[in-house]
Amino acid sequence: MAWTEIGTKIRMYGELVMFSNSLFSLSFGIVGMLLAAHGLPAYGTVFWIFVALLAGRTGANALNRVADRDIDAKDPRTAGRHIPAGKLRTREVCYLILVCAVLLFIAAAFLGRICVYLLPVAAVLFVVYSYSKRFTWLCHLILGLSCAVAPAGAWIAVTGGLNFVACVLCLADVLWVAGFDIIYAIQDRDFDAKEGLYSIPVRFGEKTALLIAAAFHIATFSLLCSLIFLTELTWVYGIGVLLIGGFLLYEHRLVSPHHYGKVIFASYQVNQIISVVLLIFVTADLFL
Repeated sequence: MAWTEIGTKIRMYGELVMFSNSLFSLSFGIVGMLLAAHGLPAYGTVFWIFVALLAGRTGANALNRVADRDIDAKDPRTAGRHIPAGKLRTREVCYLILVCAVLLFIAAAFLGRICVYLLPVAAVLFVVYSYSKRFTWLCHLILGLSCAVAPAGAWIAVTGGLNFVACVLCLADVLWVAGFDIIYAIQDRDFDAKEGLYSIPVRFGEKTALLIAAAFHIATFSLLCSLIFLTELTWVYGIGVLLIGGFLLYEHRLVSPHHYGKVIFASYQVNQIISVVLLIFVTADLFL
């Protein structure tokens, strides 16, 4: 295979799992690592946590693409994705999942025995989420739980267990992800209803779904605020939380029951900014 073909394949794999959004997805994991260590843990721990976070996220996204390939092929919005469009074969993506699983296992082994023991929990969450919209409108919360594996796993890797602060951080992650995933799902409401798929917009309608997403994000903001009182974080982090609150408000002002044109921008781009703000201000507070 020519180098140009290899480069094309790598690029397509990156597009498949939205690798460019990795920081967006992993900010809570990195924050969990920093808060658990009250700074920066040993360099080896940092390295293997990053390997675990990237391998877990990439593998989980690839698994979701494989699980949804037939559904994606029917939906005009997603028919152009790599597997239904024939750009990548299912077998190739399964190899990627296997590689990610091996890397995740190796990273867990270096991070401690308890991390290895807990790998099946993460695997079950990843698999259940990938099929959850076929049987429950709680799929958004299951996605949030799957994403919260990142801060929980990072915290356990540093300290060997979870405490109340870790649980608060994880819950904030769950509700944040569930909230913007509800907004994202609004664009597929008609298709999902036709195909017998489940989501909060299908179950409750767009207007109520937006209210539920807003409630989740109000709870997210409250939980992030509470970390000021539960940790060593100071006013520097507080400024970041206020900015996050502003961006969450902006996100919900972009989408209304009569205006869904900016659903993708609201659910992706705005939350990318939120994740970066969280990471920057936590890092600044701990190290400056």
